[in-house]
Amino acid sequence: MAADIEPPLKTIEDRAVARRGDARGPARKVVKPLRSVVIFGAVGALVAAVALPAYASSKPADTAATLQQLAAEDAQSLVVASVATAAPLEHGSFTATTPEEIAKKKAEEEAAARAAAAAKTASVATGVDLSKYALVSPGSGEVRYPLPQGSYTVSRTLGGAHNGADMCAPAMTPIYAAAAGVVRVSSENYYGYGVGIVIDSVVGGQRLETTYGHMTYGTRQVEVGATVAAGQLIGFVGSTGRSTANHLHFEVKVSGTLQEPIGWLAANAG
Repeated sequence: MAADIEPPLKTIEDRAVARRGDARGPARKVVKPLRSVVIFGAVGALVAAVALPAYASSKPADTAATLQQLAAEDAQSLVVASVATAAPLEHGSFTATTPEEIAKKKAEEEAAARAAAAAKTASVATGVDLSKYALVSPGSGEVRYPLPQGSYTVSRTLGGAHNGADMCAPAMTPIYAAAAGVVRVSSENYYGYGVGIVIDSVVGGQRLETTYGHMTYGTRQVEVGATVAAGQLIGFVGSTGRSTANHLHFEVKVSGTLQEPIGWLAANAG
């Protein structure tokens, strides 16, 4: 007990020091709460300074959408390339959708014009009106020349007892179907024609029969019943049957009526 009791202050200095200590005690108790308030205030201001800009940057989605809507309302219309090229391109007297088709159409028109001019020239040269022979547009491809152009000369044509045109060409010159159709005759010994082929076709809505005679033995490329295309290889030039030189005997009948073959080719094949 005695150890727990402080000894009495014995000097004036001791009593003065004791009084100063008692005076600072309440002051310190007041300063500590104020310091805590200031710290909490500073921390709050810092949090606000950091959080408010982030909140502001995440908030304006509605505002941005509104600006986009306003821009869309005021925007001018734009024609996309795929839409702009969808419409057909007009070029001269024909319509096409691509430059390639335009070029193709133009080439076809030019070929038809050349064929028409050639037919007109042939009409003047032969004195034959080729218009009566026309079944299709010349240069259309529905009718082809049976021999390559420039490979033959015509020695004689329809007249008297001769029913076709003799197209003189070297042996083994290729022979092509003049029109698409079905092979009715394919023989190594077709009467006076020797090696001969007959093809039945329909051209321009009319029945067509073309005959190819005097071909070389063993060169027929089609048999009876075969379907052939215009321009398809069917045989090779020869001198079989009643023939004295290599040539193709070419006959044309339209609805059973003989036609002059060279004029008919000029009017239809161009």
